[in-house]
Amino acid sequence: MPVHVDRPSAATQIVVACLGAGVVTSFAVAQGQNPLTALGITLFSALAAVMVGQVL
Repeated sequence: MPVHVDRPSAATQIVVACLGAGVVTSFAVAQGQNPLTALGITLFSALAAVMVGQVL
C-alpha cells in the first residue's frame, strides 16, 4: 500500500529556498561579489532546491 507524504507547497519551498540562498548571497556581496551574479546564483539554487524537493 503506498504511503502518502505531505509535502509543502511549491510556493513555500520557493520562499524557504530563496531565504536560505539569500543569506549566502548577502555574505558574498558583502565580500565584493557582483550583485547581479549573486542574484543569478540565488535564483538558480532556489529553483534547483524546489525541483529536488518536488522529486523527493
